[in-house]
Amino acid sequence: MADLDTSTNFDAEQLKEDISKGETKKLKVDLDADYELSKEFSVAEVDKTDAGAEAAAVATENKFELTESQPVQPQSAEPTGNPEDFLKMAKEINPLP
Repeated sequence: MADLDTSTNFDAEQLKEDISKGETKKLKVDLDADYELSKEFSVAEVDKTDAGAEAAAVATENKFELTESQPVQPQSAEPTGNPEDFLKMAKEINPLP
């Protein structure tokens, strides 16, 4: 049966064994230095210039004309059981040309 425990990683286990045997140097992790270095990549060089701001404005501008919506008055209908009432209401909402 296959090992369903996916919490272990073969590469990590192999690295741990190699470090304990002295075949590989122990890795040094400096989170503060890595964080400071990552800040350099958080903003593209072009975004630090006016050209970047212009490109962002062009990329995010509306490409369609926006119109004001018309207010809609809520309508209520009393149930009558007459299908003609429904047809009349539908024609009021969406009149035929």
